[in-house]
Amino acid sequence: MDTLSPAQRSKQMSRVRSKDSKPELLVRRLTHSLGYRYRLHQKSLPGCPDLVFPARKKAIFVHGCFWHRHDCALGKRLPKSKKEFWLTKLEANRLRDIKVRGQLTELGWAVLIVWECETKDRIALQKRIVSFLE
Repeated sequence: MDTLSPAQRSKQMSRVRSKDSKPELLVRRLTHSLGYRYRLHQKSLPGCPDLVFPARKKAIFVHGCFWHRHDCALGKRLPKSKKEFWLTKLEANRLRDIKVRGQLTELGWAVLIVWECETKDRIALQKRIVSFLE
């Protein structure tokens, strides 16, 4: 059973950001400090990537481990209530991510997924971003 009332749960869930999350802002600041310039959330592309580098035809998605089912401790965690609802929702997110990545690849775009847990090691993250963009 949920420990919060429906109104409290709704308020808490409404505060979950789809844009400008802490991990996304960290990746944006890091990428900008490396001298790369990008566009944000280009709606004309499948999946509306978080960072878009049009001249390079490269896109970066910053995914939350829980919401996109990363293979880490946070991504494997499930809520204790409404398990069937959450499993269906999170699996749909994962399948949509695969579809969007395929669509971008078909259009000639290279895609990098940065997971929330990967933002903790900034040096490794910096190396991944530079390697991807060069």
